[in-house]
This record gives sequence, C-alpha cells and structure tokens, in this order.
Amino acid sequence: MATHEIRDLSEVKSRFAVYLRVEKGLSANTATSYAADVDKLTHYLSSADIAVEQVTAAQLDTFVCTLQDVGIGARSQARIISGIKSFYRFLRLEGYVDHNPTRLLASPRLGRHLPEVLTLDEIDRMIAAIDMSAPEGQRNRAIIEVLYGCGLRVSELVNLQLSNIFVDEQYVVVLGKGDKQRVVPISAVALKEIAAYLEQTRSHQVTKRGCENILFLNRRGGQLSRVMVFYIVKQLCELAGVRKVVSPHTLRHSFATHLLEGGANLRAIQQMLGHESITTTEIYVHIDRSRLREEILRHHPRNSHA
Repeated sequence: MATHEIRDLSEVKSRFAVYLRVEKGLSANTATSYAADVDKLTHYLSSADIAVEQVTAAQLDTFVCTLQDVGIGARSQARIISGIKSFYRFLRLEGYVDHNPTRLLASPRLGRHLPEVLTLDEIDRMIAAIDMSAPEGQRNRAIIEVLYGCGLRVSELVNLQLSNIFVDEQYVVVLGKGDKQRVVPISAVALKEIAAYLEQTRSHQVTKRGCENILFLNRRGGQLSRVMVFYIVKQLCELAGVRKVVSPHTLRHSFATHLLEGGANLRAIQQMLGHESITTTEIYVHIDRSRLREEILRHHPRNSHA
C-alpha cells in the first residue's frame, strides 16, 4: 500500500526531473531520456488501468516483455529499465511507495559506466574558490568537507542533524536510504569547518520551526535543499576551473575511490557508503583498475614516444 496517493502525476514527474539532475547528477540529455522512458511506462500502466504507485514486479516484467515484442534492442531496454528504477527509487524517497517494485527487475548485461572522479587537487581548488567574505562562505566550506570527507548522499547531507555529530568520538550518525542509520567516521578537518560554521554563522541565525536540529541552513534559517547543494557544487567547479561533469554525488564517488586507492577494505567502504550489496561498491574496483591502466599507459617507459 502506498504511503500517499499520486494526485498529479505530471507534478511528480517534474520533481523527478529535478531529482535526476540534482541527486543523481545526470546530464540534461540523460535526464530527458529517463523522463521519456517513464512516460512509456506510465502510458502502458494507464492503458492497463494500473496505478503507478500500485504496480507489482510481475506487471513491470510484463511491460519489459512488451519492449522486447516491439523490437526494442537490449541497450535501449537497459536504459528504459534504468530510468524506471530511478523513478521508483525517487517515489520511495518521496513517500509515494513503501517498497520498490523494481528491485528484482532484470536488465540486459552491458558493461559498467564508470562515474566521474575528482582528484584531491581539484577538490582543494574547489574549496579554495569559496568566497569566505560571503555570509554563506564558511557554510559552503563545511558542506564540501562533509560531502567529500564522509561520502554522504546529498539527501543525507541536508538531513544531517546536530545531535548526530559526535565530536569527541569523531563520527556522525547518518540516516540513509530506507531510514537505515549508519555510523560514518568524520575527519578532524571537517569537524573544524563545522565548528567554525556553527560559531560564525549558524549560532547567529533565526531558525525556522522544525529546523532547530538541522546542521546546514539556508539564509532564511530553513533546511538547505538538495537543489541548492547541487548549485553550490557546480558553481565552485566552474570557479575552480574543473571541466568534468560534477554533482554532489561526484564527491561521494571521489571519497570511495580515494579510500580504495589508499588501501581501505572494500567491505569497510561498503559500510561507510551504506550500500546494501557489495556488488554496488565493487564499481570502485573498476574505477581503480581503469585509473591504474591510464597511469601505466602514461608513464611506463615502453609506452613513451622515442
């Protein structure tokens, strides 16, 4: 049974489009493609008189079979299924469904897409690009340090609570997907930036009701939005001259990749990221190997030009 009924599907789809750009960091073209794929599903469900929030895994399997029947290729099928999975993750996050019917939806095996990763120098340049004379300067500095230093999802960052920051023990308690809590170590650097933000900015703000325990606030004393964090990261990348396609999620990828490069155990990384399955975390092994190959090709004497 859904948590609450979808009354305006077009409005939900509009918010899904924002989620794809902000939370997932997808390009405009990919987000548009995903939206079109969801349109295919909702048209099919409407013709079958099935509510979007009430669909079952078996009904989704039937929909995928119709894709095969009309001759849609494996790669296009995989993209459509990926879009639908993202849509139902979004519906779960927003409270429209209390379970994800796409969890077991099979997709054609195609090779993995390796996410973008920032170097430590690029992250340092982003931090250096922050205007510390601006009222939000120290807050933004703390945001980048926490995103990168703890590997948080942007939704976890904006919901981070003051009471869940344990300074002496150097860890934070994070509320992740499915309302699951996990303990994540936090660096002394990130704690220092948080302390400076609390002293210089947060303690002087008039806080909106219900946001008293929220760490990062906007200028009006309300909870910072996911969209705003997206724009903060994008702006800092532009100012720092970082030419990669970057979102808040890129800092999470960078966190995990740098841990692996430093010798961290894959299981430990899985726990810190809050991945249910180790197979999700294994993408960082592929990133590490890919970067190792690039380094060999670039620096090995047998690959140098005479």
